[in-house]
Amino acid sequence: MTATTPHHALQGRAAVVTGATRGIGLAVARELTAAGALVCVTARDAGDVRRTAGELGGIGLAGSVADPAHLSAVTELALREFGRIDVIVNNAATNRPYGPLMDADPDAWREAFTVNVEAALRLVQCAWRSWMGRHGGTVVNVCTEGAEHVGPHVGAYGTSKAALLHLTRQLAGELAPRVRVNSVSPGLVRTEMARFVWERDEKGVAAGLPLGRIGEPEDVARAVTWLASDAAGWITGADLLVDGGTRVRAASGTGAYAVHERLRSARPPGTGTAGWGGPD
Repeated sequence: MTATTPHHALQGRAAVVTGATRGIGLAVARELTAAGALVCVTARDAGDVRRTAGELGGIGLAGSVADPAHLSAVTELALREFGRIDVIVNNAATNRPYGPLMDADPDAWREAFTVNVEAALRLVQCAWRSWMGRHGGTVVNVCTEGAEHVGPHVGAYGTSKAALLHLTRQLAGELAPRVRVNSVSPGLVRTEMARFVWERDEKGVAAGLPLGRIGEPEDVARAVTWLASDAAGWITGADLLVDGGTRVRAASGTGAYAVHERLRSARPPGTGTAGWGGPD
């Protein structure tokens, strides 16, 4: 993969990106636009959606991915305005409930799976039935490098993302050869959601990673755009780690992994709906 995606790699194609007004989602929407795609963005805040769509020269619709009617409406909007849907990026997520699973609220637990897993399936179903089943396309799900190991206080997030990872592979098999389905799994990325992890000691946190820095949203966005392009045309059912070497840190000469200590000792601001390394 080159450092940047060719400017016209997705020329003439149309994409839908969820959670697209901040962090990784916004970076993905910008990168897809730079690659030539027409982009439909969705997020909960109407003002943010309006501003992002205007910046990109695209379209948008505010709402929650937990609402099946919203996902249907987004699909209908993209088809009405663009006449096609070639790329789906399932990025919106929640990290509720944050904390030990023995303290997890059942309603918040269900919400995690509704937003992080069910919404992705529903949006792909909408796109498949209305366009992709006949014309093909690509899907990229934003998971997390923590989906395949455990960590303090992120049990609900990690478990739901592990389910999303399995969903990615299942859909890749079921929708082939018309639709390719892959995922990216970020490590710690410089987003507002993850600020509580890295802000107080970014240098110390970065020192525990083999590549010596935390991720930028653009690092993930380039990976997503590459997977969505024809450059990845023989890849489906894959999970691309974009984690600065987090998974291989034990074999490196880097320092202690400070992320887990921050997860144990700090909490996200507000109600705890945000968490480290998440895609929003």
